[in-house]
Formats: sequence, C-alpha cells, structure tokens
Amino acid sequence: MIFIILTISGIIIIMPLTKNQISTMILKAFPDATIELKDIAGDSNHYSAKIMSKIFNGKSKIEQHKMVYKALEGKMGNELHALALTTEEKNG
Repeated sequence: MIFIILTISGIIIIMPLTKNQISTMILKAFPDATIELKDIAGDSNHYSAKIMSKIFNGKSKIEQHKMVYKALEGKMGNELHALALTTEEKNG
C-alpha cells in the first residue's frame, strides 16, 4: 500500500486515500465484505461506505464500526478526513 507524503517548504502534506486504497484495507480485514463506497464531496477526502460482512454477525453497531476503523489502520482523521459509515450483518 502506498501513501504519498510530500514535503514542500518544510511542510508535510499527506495526500488523501483513494477509493481503491480504502476498499483494499476494508477487504483485507473483511474478505467476504460487500462494499459500497462513494466520494460524497468529490474531493477524495469525504466518503460514505456501506459494508456488509458475516464478520459483523452478532456484534453491536459500535463494535462493527470500531472494527472498520481498526481496519483503516489509523488513517481515519488523517489521510481519510470523513467517513459516513453504515455496517450490516451478512446472512447466508
């Protein structure tokens, strides 16, 4: 996984994550997941995600969301500014 970090005049600029990078991180943690990921502001920095996985079965919404944030490996609030998150259990 590649993240672009630029240094311009001594200022470190962290480039936003792409949809592909976000999807890859989520699928690594939830291989059976169905993901709907949308760039809601058109700026590659504000996304909505709907994630369905059997791994969520029996977990509370809070636990499910914590699992997704953990899958994002600390990028939330940094390379990923905003994520409107919906998680669902997957049956079958």
